[in-house]
Amino acid sequence: MEKIKAFIKKYYEGLAYLFFGGVATLLNLVLFAVFQAVFGTDFATGAGNILDNAICILFAYWTNRTFVFRSANHGKAAWAEFVQFVSCRLVTMVMDQVIIWFGVSILAPHIAFAAANAKLWAMGVKLFSQVIVILSNYVFSKLLIFKKK
Repeated sequence: MEKIKAFIKKYYEGLAYLFFGGVATLLNLVLFAVFQAVFGTDFATGAGNILDNAICILFAYWTNRTFVFRSANHGKAAWAEFVQFVSCRLVTMVMDQVIIWFGVSILAPHIAFAAANAKLWAMGVKLFSQVIVILSNYVFSKLLIFKKK
């Protein structure tokens, strides 16, 4: 039991980021799937993707600040941290949107499976995009936003 505690203490930040990043990613994928089911793939890959990203950015800020990086900033420093976080997440939201646009609008018409399974293909592209986004978000959070002083 002591070895497990030591492991968690040593790798807490990475484990917490993986857990809460996984929850945020799951939320993002569920919202994408709900938008796709209710409003269609065009909405889910466009305005719906922007909306689900906005919701997930707020969720991710709260969990990263509170549980992952345990930020103690208050006042102006906390506000600056929030602005940096949202700015970086807007960059990765644009990356997400470009990957989805490219995968769904540009690649899909030229791939028989994608054309025949549009909803499944769109979800696969979204999942691929989330891997890129998660890695990018961790780098931004660790190196730019919640860096230890």
